[in-house]
Amino acid sequence: MLDPTGDLLALTRALCDIPSVSGDETAIVDAIEAALRRYPHLEVLRDGDALVARTSLGRAERVVVAGHTDTVPIADNLPTTVVGSGSEAAVWGRGTVDMKGGVAIQVALAAALTAPTRDVTWVFYDHEEVEASLSGLGRIARNHPDWLAADFAVLGEPSNAGIEGGCNGTLRVEVRVPGVAAHSARSWMGVNAIHGAAEVLRRLAEYEAADVEVDGLVYREGMNAVAISGGVAGNVVPDECVVTVNYRFAPSTSVAGAEAHVRELFSGFDVTLTDAASGARPGLDDPAAADFAATALAFTGGVPAPKFGWTDVARFAELGIPAVNFGPGDPLLAHKDDEHCAVAQIQLCHDALRSWLTS
Repeated sequence: MLDPTGDLLALTRALCDIPSVSGDETAIVDAIEAALRRYPHLEVLRDGDALVARTSLGRAERVVVAGHTDTVPIADNLPTTVVGSGSEAAVWGRGTVDMKGGVAIQVALAAALTAPTRDVTWVFYDHEEVEASLSGLGRIARNHPDWLAADFAVLGEPSNAGIEGGCNGTLRVEVRVPGVAAHSARSWMGVNAIHGAAEVLRRLAEYEAADVEVDGLVYREGMNAVAISGGVAGNVVPDECVVTVNYRFAPSTSVAGAEAHVRELFSGFDVTLTDAASGARPGLDDPAAADFAATALAFTGGVPAPKFGWTDVARFAELGIPAVNFGPGDPLLAHKDDEHCAVAQIQLCHDALRSWLTS
């Protein structure tokens, strides 16, 4: 059983030590549900492996605080360990950054805040680290849109305990290079598709990604090959090679505009769109977002920054709900084998969010 009222580090480690690679979130959601159903001030709702716990106090404002429970595959980095002590302590292991430190904060505050000054909807959802069509948050939006009704949302994605506004959009395409199969002993009778992929890779290598300013924040784009496949046997000239390309684009660009840009880049090749999600503008000019940012930054310091990766602030933006990223952990360590999060950041984000929800 999880103990939401105990030590925050212990709660973080307990959540991390429950393996929850995308598609295997049932155990961790069962544990969170069992922990939160003990509190009468919370209404607890579930759709598959997505869980919602909310207050209904009749406050003038409702806030969603959301986080995903899944992780990328484990890389021999569980169970968690703690390295260092005092202000230098860090918890190491899969999920410590992305994003069970943020989830631990949600669980602890959901249990503790029996009378927040804003009504709060705590959302724990599955399938964030895979294609957008599988997202548990998207499923809630389709099946139970009333569960997400709110004036503002905070997403606990790692932001180094700072405010990160908006996010880049993302899409993936498959660029197909045709060839003609032949026996490799008579290769001149065929056309090698893998060799032909050199042109795709050349265009990628020469591509210059843009830095785009949107509402005062500068978003860095990126265009990268993330997979390549081709060939059927060791003695056959391959008749097809597929290069998978991921494009991260500024939130001022639509999915349609991003797709058109990619198709232009790979003109002459067969391009198939396989996954896409729009970005989100910073939204920090919204009064609720500005109020939260002022409170959070009073604790953590710094200034708002752009979120380069895609996060579900974009999904909230599509629902008309302004949202920001705010959570413990260095985003540069997300998904790495040496993933680790400063313990002090987890406590700092907890205290900042608690202050805002009770002020």
